[in-house]
Amino acid sequence: MSALNNTKSQPAMFFLTGIVGQENVHVWISIPFCLIYFISILGNSFILFIIKTDPTLHEPMYIFLSILAVTDLGLSITTMPTTLGIFWFNSREISHDACFAQLFFIHFLGFTESSILLLMAFDRLVAIRNPLRYASVLTRPRIATTLLVTLLRGVPIIFPLPILLKQHHFCQANILSHAYCLHQDVMKLACSDIRVNIFLGLFGTLSIAGMDISLILLSYAMILKTVLSIASHAERLKSLDTCVSHVCIVLLFYIPALGLSVLHRFVKMSSPLVQVVMGYVHFLIPPLMNPIVYSVKNKHIRTRMSRMFVIWRISSSPASENQTP
Repeated sequence: MSALNNTKSQPAMFFLTGIVGQENVHVWISIPFCLIYFISILGNSFILFIIKTDPTLHEPMYIFLSILAVTDLGLSITTMPTTLGIFWFNSREISHDACFAQLFFIHFLGFTESSILLLMAFDRLVAIRNPLRYASVLTRPRIATTLLVTLLRGVPIIFPLPILLKQHHFCQANILSHAYCLHQDVMKLACSDIRVNIFLGLFGTLSIAGMDISLILLSYAMILKTVLSIASHAERLKSLDTCVSHVCIVLLFYIPALGLSVLHRFVKMSSPLVQVVMGYVHFLIPPLMNPIVYSVKNKHIRTRMSRMFVIWRISSSPASENQTP
């Protein structure tokens, strides 16, 4: 009889949350969100198009950049539909299975982006410390193997999360803190023992994100040591300039991610609005800014974009339209 009552009390849906206290202006708030979403999709797709169509960009750094663009596209496509659904249609309900699937892809793509940032740091390290051996160290087979290992290393940690959540019993509390499902947010709603989920989530954060941050810092310490040993001031600046883009996207990704993780796990009295804003910054800003940063700071991509723009201007000019064959 008690089992039957527990089944009846199990909520069939989770309820997602928009921006608390701002429900009356959700439609207006959706305008910048929609603009960011559109620019993120367009910018990352454009980066992929440029790298694919220009043979001179088929180098390890740009291969990693293309994987980063795919990851950013995945994060935008995974998080924004439910967010815009709330802003436009007040569509807050999400089934358990859909929620668990969404949180799997969000965390998997987040760990994937962390892995790609680590590989890009290693790429810069090899390029600056051993420029003559760059092509022999970062060969296509090694890149493919490294990508496969780093992309799959998070699966054994992330894949059990939705499975474990599915075993939990959820009481009447079924309102999530965000417009999308996060593991640390969903597990708080369970009225059963969640110690395994807490341990696995913390272990994943420390073993993947924590290790990646440590190795990235180590890579840049070695890069800085190498750069300072260069006699020419101009050469030092040139070497450091090749790292600026990567440093920017590392900061854009890790600072909001660590802030969101700390707020969920360790700051019990933090404002829900702060958590929501931090979550939006984490999932909206990197996909938006990464293509912009590389378009502005990377000479090869900037040159390719300028060339494409000139070709488009010439082909669309009245003179070319009136030209007879």
